[in-house]
Order: sequence, then C-alpha cells, then structure tokens
Amino acid sequence: QVHLVESGGGLVQAGGSLRLSCVASGRTFSNYYMGWFRQAPGKEREFVATMSRGGDSTAYADSVKGRFTVSRDNPKNTVYLQMNSLKPEDTAVYYCAAREKPTITYPYWGRGTQVTVSS
Repeated sequence: QVHLVESGGGLVQAGGSLRLSCVASGRTFSNYYMGWFRQAPGKEREFVATMSRGGDSTAYADSVKGRFTVSRDNPKNTVYLQMNSLKPEDTAVYYCAAREKPTITYPYWGRGTQVTVSS
C-alpha cells in the first residue's frame, strides 16, 4: 500500500499560481501511475491530470489544459501540479491518487489540500 500526502494549497487571487505537491511513501513510487483530482463544494470529484510512471505521458482535463502542468520527481517520491492562471472555478479540494496500472481505478488517495481562488 502507498500513503499519499498533499500540500501546497491555499488562497490565491484569480490569475495567480500555486504548486501542489504530493509525497508518497510505503512502496516504490516509480511503480505507480499518478493522478490529480478535485472536488468543489456540491459537486462530484473530477479528473484533473494524470502522469505515467516514467513521466513521459500526461493527460489533462479540458478545463485545465494549457494552465496546469503535472510533473513528478521519482527519487523524491513526489508528484506536482503546477497551476497557473487560476480561476475562481478552480476552487476545490485537490487530491492526488496512485494506481499500479493505467486501466484500473485509483485505489490509493491522499486526504486532499484546499485551493481557493478569489475573484
């Protein structure tokens, strides 16, 4: 089992930037495909971004494409989400998740970090 802890959330004005981090422990980090998700108040959790084990493949939700960038540092057991040009609609709790294969649902989740974007 892998344990995930997110950090880096906070309050930022529209147009600003934040970088989220997710540190993994418990298993070999490079064995996991990593994902970022978010959940806004009153809404279902939604996909934000994903990255392959080696970092050579990424995918993004249309709503964040061109503004958010996912990256990972395997020796540091960390995945990042750089968020630029933030909008009020990006306000949500952001979660990182891990899975061993790209074809299964994510079994491992962090507890989330709050991102609030003011207008």
